Amino acid sequence: MTTKTRKSLTFFLSLVLLVALAAGCGSNNGGNTKTEDNTSPTSNAAEGNNTQENGKPVTLDFWAALDPSTDEGKAIQAKVKEFDDANENINVNLQVITYDVLHDKLVAAINAGDAPDLSWGLAEWFGEFNKFDALADLTAYVDKWEDKDKIYGNVWDALKIDGKVKALPNYLGIRALLYHEQILKDAGYDAPPKTWDELLAMGDTIKTKTGKDAFGIAGAGVRSPQELIMYLAQNDVKLAEQQADGKYKNTWQDNPDQLAKATEVFQFYQELLSKKVIASDAKTWGWEEEDQNFVLGQYAMVVNGPWIEGRSTENPEGMKDVKVAAPIYKSSPATFMEIAPLYVYKSDNLDESWEFASFLVGSDYQTAVNPSKAPRSDVVSEAGWGKEFMALASQGIVFPTVSLGGITKAMEDSLARVMLKNDKPEDVAKWLSQAINESLKATGEFSGN
Repeated sequence: MTTKTRKSLTFFLSLVLLVALAAGCGSNNGGNTKTEDNTSPTSNAAEGNNTQENGKPVTLDFWAALDPSTDEGKAIQAKVKEFDDANENINVNLQVITYDVLHDKLVAAINAGDAPDLSWGLAEWFGEFNKFDALADLTAYVDKWEDKDKIYGNVWDALKIDGKVKALPNYLGIRALLYHEQILKDAGYDAPPKTWDELLAMGDTIKTKTGKDAFGIAGAGVRSPQELIMYLAQNDVKLAEQQADGKYKNTWQDNPDQLAKATEVFQFYQELLSKKVIASDAKTWGWEEEDQNFVLGQYAMVVNGPWIEGRSTENPEGMKDVKVAAPIYKSSPATFMEIAPLYVYKSDNLDESWEFASFLVGSDYQTAVNPSKAPRSDVVSEAGWGKEFMALASQGIVFPTVSLGGITKAMEDSLARVMLKNDKPEDVAKWLSQAINESLKATGEFSGN
């Protein structure tokens, strides 16, 4: 049996195990799964030296939050296997780990010196992992990469810290307003709303005429801060601003106009509930409920990502009328542009890690896996939603590159305060401002200026 035959057999058996582990897992948001991987991470640093000295392939540990049951998950597995089969010097050890546990497993592995070679991740972890000094500096590799200019310029900007490229773009989760055209027509509307006020005004009519709720949100979980920062940006409010000393500060309480605008955002959330524009239980929905209920046509509109297009195979009848528009806004058009990072960690296998990473960001892989959400300007799907989402890239906003764990938790808590506890929106805005600054102080990133 040849080396590559043994590799192929090992990879196939690994995928069979992954599918078995993921059996029964729920739908995802372009990668989030219900699968929990309970295996211990393996250190590659020492192993990398040994395998190279012995003339054997280097094993790269790759942690990804794909869903093996979806078309996208299957495409990812096929492309990874294709790379594995084509490269005698590299074995890829793919492990499926849900986003719900991936962060904590990565933090534990980093602190133990056992980080994988590469992993998927969320943009919210970027500043934190950089502060851990866990991320490889990829600048020299990127500068020599012939496809460098194929990546959107603002994407590279968002993945740099102190001028160094510290992550690669796995995919772009640009958010758009998705709407069920038939539900709107049944309610007497020919087009979706363009502003918050228009949405609020349509809610009662849609509910009365169709029995459907007008809108959906993620009131809790990892997606809720992403939606909140988008609504803040749509009202010209920044989460934290970099100061002259290079550190950050939330300035709402120093600026009455900013505090008033932040207050309006929390008032919007309360009005979505009080005017019954969203379902009463949407205030506790995570991304799973938000996505699934939209796919099933339980409500008319949502600001969401292009991964929903992949859910058409689950409910083709319910998804056939879904259209794409620009997100609603208050003062300025803006949308959250999730640059889902591909993290490459410091290791003795960095050359091999780059070889695999550049494949994952390459045109062939991105065309097969992310035709509607690729970070490359040369991969824009002519079919489906690709062009409509990429047209919104100029409106995209991202999180500041600071440690976000405490900040995003405070953002989730602020939504609970305004929707579950029914606190006054201005009080919630003041509370969040203080909580953001306390988090920045705890991580040493707060500017006292």
